[in-house]
Amino acid sequence: MTAPAPPPQLDLDPRTVRTARALAERLGRPVVDIARTHTTVSVERATLRLAGLSGGDHERVPWVNHLVDEVRAQVGLEHGVTTPVWDALRRGEAPDLLTLAQKASAAAVSFRLPEGGDRTRARRAASAAVRPGLRRIDRQRAARERLVARHGDPEQRPWIYLIVATGDIYEDIPQAQAAARDGADVIAVIRSTGQSLLDYVPEGATREGFAGTYATQENFRLMRAALDEVSKELGRYIRLTNYASGLCMPEIAALAGLERLDMMLNDSMYGILFRDINPIRTFVDQRFSRQVHARAGIVINTGEDNYLTTADAVEAAHTVTVSQLMNEYFAKEAGLEDWQLGLGHAFEINPAVPDSFRMELAHALLARQLFPDAPLKWMPPTKHMTGDIFQGYLLDGFFNLAGAMTGQSILLVGMMTEAVVTPFLSDRGLALQNVRYVLNAAGGLTEDFRPPPDGFVQRRARQVLAESVDLLEQITSEPERAGSAPLLEAIADGTFGHMKRPADQGKGLEGVAVKAEAYDNPAITLMEADGWGGSA
Repeated sequence: MTAPAPPPQLDLDPRTVRTARALAERLGRPVVDIARTHTTVSVERATLRLAGLSGGDHERVPWVNHLVDEVRAQVGLEHGVTTPVWDALRRGEAPDLLTLAQKASAAAVSFRLPEGGDRTRARRAASAAVRPGLRRIDRQRAARERLVARHGDPEQRPWIYLIVATGDIYEDIPQAQAAARDGADVIAVIRSTGQSLLDYVPEGATREGFAGTYATQENFRLMRAALDEVSKELGRYIRLTNYASGLCMPEIAALAGLERLDMMLNDSMYGILFRDINPIRTFVDQRFSRQVHARAGIVINTGEDNYLTTADAVEAAHTVTVSQLMNEYFAKEAGLEDWQLGLGHAFEINPAVPDSFRMELAHALLARQLFPDAPLKWMPPTKHMTGDIFQGYLLDGFFNLAGAMTGQSILLVGMMTEAVVTPFLSDRGLALQNVRYVLNAAGGLTEDFRPPPDGFVQRRARQVLAESVDLLEQITSEPERAGSAPLLEAIADGTFGHMKRPADQGKGLEGVAVKAEAYDNPAITLMEADGWGGSA
């Protein structure tokens, strides 16, 4: 395979770029401190899942929920759940973890915070129980590397990313395999509407999702096996994506690592802005989830494109850049590498705006140059898809052309029936045909497209970068309120996506706890000891 030509270069001031990153780090550090000093019910449940606890009661409420809820009711979350859980097992409250959880669901277990030697032995046992889950994630990462070496990666960039969303995992599977045969490189199983607000992960294979399919461990396993089958048939490794977001972000990240998913939607602020999830809950959960993603070799997809659905894509372009810089800082602090940063941006400028396509090129090139080693995820038009399918098909063609000209990495296939109906298979076929035509005809334009010095594209990119630095400086210069952080205050003020989300409000706040001095979580300890999570 011939290496792709390097993307066009913008004449950006390197000092301005360094300033932007330094400000992002300054803004992000207090949030990381908050994440390090808090835990959540989902972080604790994810740790028990890594220790092998799965399944649920007759109402499909997971045993991890029952167990964490009972520990919390008796001794709180401040010390973590693993110490009282393995202390109870050592004291003979139950013969194994599953039985302990089942007894806890009937309030038939007594938990305590052990001291001295009992605490040491409980923690040692908890660490030994969690380690096999992390080793399974390591084996899955190695398995991915072997399969990519055996089957090969797609020959072209960008990778073609296509969504499957029937609600029924057994319908999703043949559609996903058909999409791969039609040219898709990444299959995203979109999640059922509202799952991000469920404070539990459903169990088993599901067939009743709404506008998407529930993210469950069994659904992950079934789809991964189906895509492994079609990867062998096609001679290229087909990647699988789902959503590590919402109230169960850490748990879904752990399940994704255990079942060898390849990409996960995992944005630092999406759940805060667009699902009204408590900001502290989100930042605590996302740090743990990204530590897991780092270890699992999973590429994250961030959600900056969503800002442009609620704010103007020209006026708010700099907020996308600021979010990308923040996502980069938080991701690297948690241990992710550049090749895992699928930072998001989108083709969402109103097509009626003069020079809209030139501005799209400027925005796309700015992202490409700021993050040269990141697999950027380029998102198609949605906000201005009016129902005119012919205009929509043309817009998607321009979107594909912008991706080809600016060297994007992951291209989500746009549908001309966006915002009209759930796309038919024939719509998907036409959309893939559009992508194939543009990439075959213009895929090498990165070699030829060179914006002239001080031309429109150069000037627009510099303007957006300067506005990004101005916004970062404005946020960092504001007086810090007691117990808060400037970024949290900016989110509360509606800086991003015009959504105001105070740090003391939002869904899931009751599931947050301040860590005690003696807090212990063996999953975090083991991951950080192995280098997954530290200083950016």
